[in-house]
Amino acid sequence: MSLLALDGPAVDGNLYTWLTDLAQQAPGWLDGLVTTWSTYGLALFALLMLVAWWRARAAADPARTAMVLAAPLAVVIAFLADTGIKSVFREQRPCQTLHTVTLEACPPLGDWSFPSNHAAIAAAAAAALWAADRRVAAIAVPAALLMAFSRVWVGAHYPHDVVLGLAVGAVIAWPLTRAARRAAPLVQRMGATPLRPLVAAR
Repeated sequence: MSLLALDGPAVDGNLYTWLTDLAQQAPGWLDGLVTTWSTYGLALFALLMLVAWWRARAAADPARTAMVLAAPLAVVIAFLADTGIKSVFREQRPCQTLHTVTLEACPPLGDWSFPSNHAAIAAAAAAALWAADRRVAAIAVPAALLMAFSRVWVGAHYPHDVVLGLAVGAVIAWPLTRAARRAAPLVQRMGATPLRPLVAAR
């Protein structure tokens, strides 16, 4: 049962409608790019985590490898936490409440809006990568911000949904990934087992 019911339009409904109206006036190619990114962009973060893992193996750095291996788990935990917050606040999607024309089909009633899962996942991946591999994170961080913006542009979320989603993802994934450094001795021991290819290039 819901403990709260967040009134999305009262928070930043005007900003949401301004952005979705702007999307309707934007060139079709731009809307197409943003919509494609909004739908499929999370795959980039999985790819970036693979790149970070490959780089950590090559560097033979046990602490860094431990953090990279922990990154997907940190993302999953952030997603679960974000989903739990949704079940508490039960905010209806803005396209359901404000009845605006949006680029993305409006999710059904009961598919809660606050906070954004897409933003939380993207931010969690970016924060985990920032802890483990700053060079790869230089791509992930702006990509996470772009993912959050795209969710508003296509009409799926209010701005405050994506802001909190970013916060939830980053606040959970950063300390979890940093804490994974303590597993460096375990990574070293794995190097002497059949799991060696997972943690070392040679």
